[in-house]
Amino acid sequence: MATRSNTFDVLIVGGGIAGCALAYGLATITSKAPSKQLRIGLIERSFAEPDRIVGELLQPGGCNALRKLGMGDCLEGIDAAPVRGYCVVNEGKQVHIPYPNGQEGRAFHHGKFIMALREKALSAPGVEGIEATVTSLLTADGEHRVHGVSLTRKNSETDTKENAYAPLTFVADGCFSNFRAQVLEEAFEKPVTRSYFVGAILKDVKLPIDKHGTVALVRGSGPVLLYQIGEHDTRILIDVKAPLPSDLKQFILDRVMPELPEDIQPALGEALNRERLRRMPNSFLPPIEQGGEQSKEGAILVGDSWNMRHPLTGGGMTVAFNDIVILTDLLRTVPNFEDWTVVSQILHAWHWSRKPLGSTINILSIALYDLFGAEGLSHSLYYITQE
Repeated sequence: MATRSNTFDVLIVGGGIAGCALAYGLATITSKAPSKQLRIGLIERSFAEPDRIVGELLQPGGCNALRKLGMGDCLEGIDAAPVRGYCVVNEGKQVHIPYPNGQEGRAFHHGKFIMALREKALSAPGVEGIEATVTSLLTADGEHRVHGVSLTRKNSETDTKENAYAPLTFVADGCFSNFRAQVLEEAFEKPVTRSYFVGAILKDVKLPIDKHGTVALVRGSGPVLLYQIGEHDTRILIDVKAPLPSDLKQFILDRVMPELPEDIQPALGEALNRERLRRMPNSFLPPIEQGGEQSKEGAILVGDSWNMRHPLTGGGMTVAFNDIVILTDLLRTVPNFEDWTVVSQILHAWHWSRKPLGSTINILSIALYDLFGAEGLSHSLYYITQE
């Protein structure tokens, strides 16, 4: 994965969900100059398989967007489980919520899906993988424009520092983005975290409705989400409000487990004894319009580095893939990425073209969380004004 030189047409910081989709989408767009193949640098700290507890359920809309990008085969061969709707469980009663028109999503181990996306992206024409840590965005003295990145490659004996240059640098480094503030400058807002998902894997359990995600409502606590991610594995995500209790395991045993369906309780007890509980913040971050004076030229945020919502609905990857479909389609009309005036117009069009789906999923995620968490809708009304 070594590069030929340090100059690219596009740099992408982050080889995750959004970064891989963007690399593949840009590599396969038909530009006004079809004879010129874009040279795309996809930078990732480590291309080893990641191990995370989020990014494991792709809704039907996300599957459709992935197919539009030509990446639908990334869902095959990874032991992905079909998802055909939801079952809401409350005090022993079940409510069946199937997807309309027989549509189907997929659930999987995050790491397996990421590796499939990376393989697809790195096989695309013009995409070069760079295994390195980005340390900073490059700007010339006194300029309001990003010209590339400084990065450090990890070698066996020593670290190699170098610069990579491009007229466009996409920042797709996720929810814990190191460069969000640098790109947005005065418009920067910190993500708001109201709760955490605490995750584990249950072995060989039977969910209330087969091939459906389960949302269990827990009195005095946040909802619990369960969905099958492999032949033998079912992910459980327990919403725990901030601040986290000092003894998470005991909190789950005392407050959460008794509220779950009886068939699931033994498997959860085994998981609590078998593995370390993992946690991830559930954050909200409104999408600030990019391309104007409030953000740096030459740099564009995509994915969770730019926009986040509560993951209860599993809509995050759907938003990300749909964003990439729209953005790459708009960028195909740009003959020269150096022309920031044209690129900024594209970003304005992108911001408003993505609103119908992005805002719907964002608002729905907060409204459902407030409803299932029995907090009322005051928080939702606030977030609607931000969208």
